[in-house]
Amino acid sequence: MVKPFMPQLVYFEPKALDYPLGQQLFEKFTELGKEIRYTTSHNQVRNLPGENDFQRYRIAKSTLVVGLRKTLKFDTSKPSAEYAIPFATGCMGHCHYCYLQTTMGSKPYIRTYVNVDEILEAAQNYMDERAPEITRFEASCTSDIVGIDHLTHTLKRAIEYFGQTDLGRLRFVTKFSHVDHLLDAKHNGRTRFRFSMNADYVIKYFEPGTSRLAERIEAAVKVAHAGYPLGFIIAPIYLFEGWQEGYRELFERLSHDLPDDTKGDITFELIQHRFTKPAKKVIQKNYPMTKLELDEEKRRYKWGKYGIGKYIYPKDEEAEMKETLFEYIHTYFPEGKIEYFT
Repeated sequence: MVKPFMPQLVYFEPKALDYPLGQQLFEKFTELGKEIRYTTSHNQVRNLPGENDFQRYRIAKSTLVVGLRKTLKFDTSKPSAEYAIPFATGCMGHCHYCYLQTTMGSKPYIRTYVNVDEILEAAQNYMDERAPEITRFEASCTSDIVGIDHLTHTLKRAIEYFGQTDLGRLRFVTKFSHVDHLLDAKHNGRTRFRFSMNADYVIKYFEPGTSRLAERIEAAVKVAHAGYPLGFIIAPIYLFEGWQEGYRELFERLSHDLPDDTKGDITFELIQHRFTKPAKKVIQKNYPMTKLELDEEKRRYKWGKYGIGKYIYPKDEEAEMKETLFEYIHTYFPEGKIEYFT
């Protein structure tokens, strides 16, 4: 069982201590005897301990930087929401395929932002601008926010904030099962709580440092009982030997364990495995023993934004994957809604 995240090393940016959450985290980590350092900016976090890149990368993944979110202009977050709401950056998981490995580059540490009121105020401005339309905010574009929320309770605050709005909806996704503190949040049905799910094989070999499948299903059951609208992201869909049976088993287990009265409003988002050339380099450097298949010859090239293309599955394999998973969803969750396949 994966224990809740606890950083080995904590950095504070100068103004972080001017905010109540910064103060609380400082007291918490001081009491726990964590090593605390100060930095003028997260960009100055250098010279992490470790004898080589491999060790430094792992130490960085267990380092927390407590600071401020300076840019309050939100990125768009299609297709899952109108905007990405930034509460944290980085992740403590070690998923071999993760796109954060390239977007985070040489800074894989985790950052949490303490100016939560300012972030929520910015969200309110976006809602006001779009009124009377509903505005959806995705809280897990650059992090697994649930993975650190037992320390910060920022997400819980956001859930309750959006619970009081008429035109705002919150969404996030997690691979962690540490959800107990979120179960009594006054969400008023305005937050969709999603879990990233996969076949047992993929979780076992490519998602170290995250909760196992049985733990995620157990957490999803708790969340369903707490009345949250529920969703599942099946990603990355990966073709391993016996994948059809592996994914069938996943949907069967989910259907068996989830309470029947919660199955009417479940969403599914399906994302096939893809990689870029820069990502492949970083993955092979950070996880030299990975079994992840990264052979460009076995994929087709799809042009992406900003001129960086992705290697995705050939059309016939993609069609089989889509048909198979759609069939499983229709069989096990006849009322479930498939939001997209990409």
